[in-house]
Amino acid sequence: MARTHTLGFPRMGAHRELKFALEQHWRGDIDAQALESVGAELRARHWFVQKAAGLDFVTVGDFAFYDHVANHIQMLGCEPARFGFTGEEPELHRYFAMARGTQAGQHSSHGAGCDCAHETAGGRFALEMTKWFDTNYHYLVPEFHADTEFHLASLRLFDEVAQALEAGHKVKAVLLGPLSFLWLGKEKQAGFDRFSLLDKLLPVYEQILHRLRMQGVEWVQIDEPILGLDLPDEWRHAFERTYWRLARGGVKLMLATYFSPLSDNLRLACQLPVAGLHVDAVRAAEDLTGVTDWLPSHKVLSLGIVDGRNIWRTDLDAALARIRSVAEKHRGELWLAPSCSLLHVPFGLQAETGLDAELKSWLAFAVEKLSELRVLRAMLNGDEASVQAEWNSSRAAVASRRASPRVHREAVAARLAQAAPHADRRASVFAMRQEQQRARLALPPLPTTTIGSFPQTTEIRAARAAFKRGTLDEARYREAMQAEIALAVRKQEALGLDVLVHGEAERNDMVEYFGEQLDGFAFTANGWVQSYGSRCVKPPLIYGDVARPRPMTVDWTVYAQRLTKKPMKGMLTGPITILQWSFVRDDQPRSTTARQLAWAIRDEVCDLEQAGIAIIQIDEPAIREGLPLRRVGWKPYLAWATQAFRVTASGVRDETQIHTHMCYSEFNDILPEIAAMDADVITIETSRSDMDLLRGFGEFKYPNEIGPGVYDIHSPRVPTVGEMVALLEKAARVIEPGQLWVNPDCGLKTRNWPETEQALAHMVQAAKAVRVNLGSGHHEAGIGKPSGDGREAAFVLPVENASVGR
Repeated sequence: MARTHTLGFPRMGAHRELKFALEQHWRGDIDAQALESVGAELRARHWFVQKAAGLDFVTVGDFAFYDHVANHIQMLGCEPARFGFTGEEPELHRYFAMARGTQAGQHSSHGAGCDCAHETAGGRFALEMTKWFDTNYHYLVPEFHADTEFHLASLRLFDEVAQALEAGHKVKAVLLGPLSFLWLGKEKQAGFDRFSLLDKLLPVYEQILHRLRMQGVEWVQIDEPILGLDLPDEWRHAFERTYWRLARGGVKLMLATYFSPLSDNLRLACQLPVAGLHVDAVRAAEDLTGVTDWLPSHKVLSLGIVDGRNIWRTDLDAALARIRSVAEKHRGELWLAPSCSLLHVPFGLQAETGLDAELKSWLAFAVEKLSELRVLRAMLNGDEASVQAEWNSSRAAVASRRASPRVHREAVAARLAQAAPHADRRASVFAMRQEQQRARLALPPLPTTTIGSFPQTTEIRAARAAFKRGTLDEARYREAMQAEIALAVRKQEALGLDVLVHGEAERNDMVEYFGEQLDGFAFTANGWVQSYGSRCVKPPLIYGDVARPRPMTVDWTVYAQRLTKKPMKGMLTGPITILQWSFVRDDQPRSTTARQLAWAIRDEVCDLEQAGIAIIQIDEPAIREGLPLRRVGWKPYLAWATQAFRVTASGVRDETQIHTHMCYSEFNDILPEIAAMDADVITIETSRSDMDLLRGFGEFKYPNEIGPGVYDIHSPRVPTVGEMVALLEKAARVIEPGQLWVNPDCGLKTRNWPETEQALAHMVQAAKAVRVNLGSGHHEAGIGKPSGDGREAAFVLPVENASVGR
């Protein structure tokens, strides 16, 4: 008899209750106790959903107020010493200080009613943040030194287990495994290898498992997703001794892997001394033959048969056939589960009343995926009658999607087939383009700019909501957005920025905004997914062939350019980021969808140039996260991903400057491919890593211009001028100063205006100070020459294009 479980469940709540509670707490509107109450209520509701779906366990330990890796940092007692915690601070205060940073002389993230007397003498940077494997979820990176110690410091997991047990649930606890925890961290000391900390760490894991057993927990899911990576031998060999130690804890361990095939780690995973093994049967279906050959029959096999990363309804006929083929070979106990945690999909479809019935029938969110497990288990266990109606409904929906004329467009396929062989190449090499662009733009040394968005204020959101409801007509909505754009332009000019942006007041999200204007996309009303902390995104659904029926950004950008003599960047989202941050159709290769997106964005780039816009930024923050987790897949992915970017950028003249932006990724291992994208300027996140990410660009001798982020926009902390100067001077030691730009790490939509203005004022002051320090010789280095009288050159739209876009 098969059993069912889930590796994790969405944390935010059906209506993003956790998001709003967190933000209330950070504003000081509710205290820590009130926030804890919201968390307890959400956990109780989510466990009830799991029980109602017939799961044999509820999963405990997947909940987090910010991030599950941060939970482990605190539980394992390795909060970085640089935060200066005394131990007297409330646990949540320390947790949010690590996640969000602290401002000098201020309580950071205490919330209302905090009785902690501790104040930091100086501000602290938040922990570095990066992507969780190849997802759009961000985790907080543990920091390790040679003297890092571990001890059981937080009892939150055990309190949550007690809450679930008291409610009458059968509990399966979940932990991030010790090897994956160390792997995901970063050394903060030269000449030190974090792997050396393993023997210090294991006793704490043993203590945790012992306490869980004493609470009556039978099963512990222990996640080791790094088994899907290309591991050094030292790390691979450590698994056996690690799990021999942990197996003595008296609880049954379900070792969970996901996102990638086990490949050369398959036999190792099957032979580890654990009671069960979970495998991703969606992303790593090729592993199933080997797993059924090598996994002993006395071990449970958990089959991740429902896609935990996408929102399409499972083909239950195909899934059942796969399960039965596995069951014929594996004579041991079989569990059914999603492929990975359901953290990566929206909560449920119940709120999606606006989707048309056909499209909605093709979808399954977290709640529906649990129901799919129940139906599959019933069919496998011979109880077909109890689920026949659901089975028939699912079968009809899958057939409807395959046959729908909404999915395929002949004109899109024809355009891709007829594309010229060199459509992904600029007319001239970078050095020639650079000369023309500098002559046109006449920017000062170390030009300052931002990444694109400015604060999405209450007024902006209210106007957008009213427009969507129909209570604000289009003319008044346009007036409201133009007023916000004008405000952003005035503020940038007052701050002294060199290259301006229109601020994206009209945009709800950098992917959703474009998807709403492209054919082949659909949208949900409440399909929110956590990105980091309280930040949620609502990914579009790419269900069919993609095309651009009309210009999407030209009017707004041209309006903004008319308000200033400084250059105004056109702001677009690139094809790979749209692909990565959407729920993508699974009925054709992702590379084909990427090419369709690339040609649609190319049309927009060309229209912006025609309208007189001299700088166009095509953001690709997600290109690194799309990289397959196994190196064997890197070359083909990078070939089509970088080609897609070049297609978008290669329809313009040499004098038009193409920018791109990437954030929170390790780039050093793909720098040749990033260079092959051939953007004139790339901006990257570097502040949380203290410019470490820039070092690789310097060693590689990155040929084009680069803007390393000088402050972290994901934290409310405003850095000082001196801190930014130090980062810029560090950057100038590894990158030719003539190639450097000055900018924040990322867009500013999540920040408020006061902190944004203060931070940007500091940034402009820092750039001016470094220009002076570097001296006038850097004009010869090629930053760009100012006008002869020392004033900034005026930048105006060509007269012949003045009416374009009205």
